[in-house]
Amino acid sequence: MAFSSKPYCFVILFVFLVSFDTLVRDVGAAGGACGRTPIRSAAASLSPCLGASRNARANVPPACCAKVGALIRTSPRCLCAILLSPLAKQAGIMPGVAISIPKRCNIRNRQAGKKCGRYTVP
Repeated sequence: MAFSSKPYCFVILFVFLVSFDTLVRDVGAAGGACGRTPIRSAAASLSPCLGASRNARANVPPACCAKVGALIRTSPRCLCAILLSPLAKQAGIMPGVAISIPKRCNIRNRQAGKKCGRYTVP
């Protein structure tokens, strides 16, 4: 009796495709909060904020404040989606620290008291 690995290859391929489809949907859903801008691009635009998002005592660069202010004006839900995304976790961003950046930048229209996951905008 000969053993054929073809059926197993198809099963593995099927599982991979289903898993990949689920991953793409999750990333797409998070990107919906950022309008037509992919969440990866929106997150990359906030790269000047990286140091301030890891350390509550770090100075927030003016470039970061400008980017965050623009994002809050155009798509406030996008900022929350970025902070709670797997991308932020991979980058070592601490959401509890990062959520304080708008206040540290003295952004007036920062939606204080609004929830972002389990974090509250100060």
